[in-house]
Amino acid sequence: MDTPSEIGALIERLYREESRRVLATLIRLLGDFDLAEEALHEAFRVAVEQWPQEGVPANPRAWLVSTGRFKAIDNLRRQRRFQPLDEQAELPDEAPLEEGELLEDDRLRLIFTCCHPALANDAQVALTLREVCDLTTEEIARAFLASPATLAQRIVRAKSKIRDARIPYEVPGRSELPERLEAVLRVVYLVFNEGYFASSGDSLTRSQLSDEAIRLGRLLAELLPEPEVQGLLALMLLHESRRAARSGVDGEVILLEAQDRGLWNPELIAEGEVLVLQALHSRRFGPYSLQAAIAAVHAEAPSLEATDWAQIVGLYDELLRLTPSPVIELNRAVALAMRDGPEAGLAQVDRLLAAGELDNYHLAHAARADLLRRLDRREQARAAYRQALALAQQGPDRQFLQKRLEELEAREADDKP
Repeated sequence: MDTPSEIGALIERLYREESRRVLATLIRLLGDFDLAEEALHEAFRVAVEQWPQEGVPANPRAWLVSTGRFKAIDNLRRQRRFQPLDEQAELPDEAPLEEGELLEDDRLRLIFTCCHPALANDAQVALTLREVCDLTTEEIARAFLASPATLAQRIVRAKSKIRDARIPYEVPGRSELPERLEAVLRVVYLVFNEGYFASSGDSLTRSQLSDEAIRLGRLLAELLPEPEVQGLLALMLLHESRRAARSGVDGEVILLEAQDRGLWNPELIAEGEVLVLQALHSRRFGPYSLQAAIAAVHAEAPSLEATDWAQIVGLYDELLRLTPSPVIELNRAVALAMRDGPEAGLAQVDRLLAAGELDNYHLAHAARADLLRRLDRREQARAAYRQALALAQQGPDRQFLQKRLEELEAREADDKP
């Protein structure tokens, strides 16, 4: 028989590896997030008390689900004794469950519920990180530079909305899947982007968030192997492969052109490339797969100069056809400058800025500044760098722009007689 310490270690491992699956099933059975959360912890508490004396059950996850459900219904029944009849909530279904119902993997249902389009975007993100990824409210708040109280309110409102609007706890049917899946993928990628390139603060990245997004992406690809799910996972893996080369020892930004490609992670690149090919060969790919294909072209190149810029421009053309966006046009303009020269890229960036949609986007002004710098139009480049600096919110980003501006000013001073 296992010793108490071995059983304790097993319970800890089960919590780390299985608690989200248990929670997802309890939400399905009990119909309430908070009630399921309480039931989850109650089930593990009972396991800590009983398993050392009675032994580990044959199927621990099914036992945890069954115990949590029983405890929740029992607690609700006791509470009803002290409530007026007209205030008594309906009890969850108490019918005995088949083993298959206890072992069903409900995590996909949980993801789609947390990302339901009826919820506000920020609530979708907060609820997904809390319920699917098991991040604490404090961890989510720290990652998004918000107060724990604000994050807690978002999560409470989201749960209330799900309950009051009777949002179904289900994976959408085939006809609804494309629209609903888009919301899920958007949330996952938003989490990844905030971790890979933080929107503000003193740190370039927040690795915990990008790690969680990739974990979500892997889970989605396992449970729902759709081409765009594979494309998103590939995109995240290919970007993540460059993490070690993206910043210096002091946290400063290192652009693609100056990165040490020897620091790129070959295992992540190989995994991402396989997923890209799978998505593209399906002929049902979308914008995430195309962005992943662009990242794969970069990953294959031994240097910036040896990159197949013609292929990248072509992929951006296809991406723009699917999802027209001024930011995608900006990225295409940068690739065009590499293929056809900085004058060609600058003309496109100027056209985009003249349209007004990217006026407050610091990366558009930074791209323009870099192209002007390459053309040795120093005064205009300095003005563009200043404009980008005024708009940048992220510490390392500002540090990089300031450094470029100082380099230009130093060159100007050196050239004076």
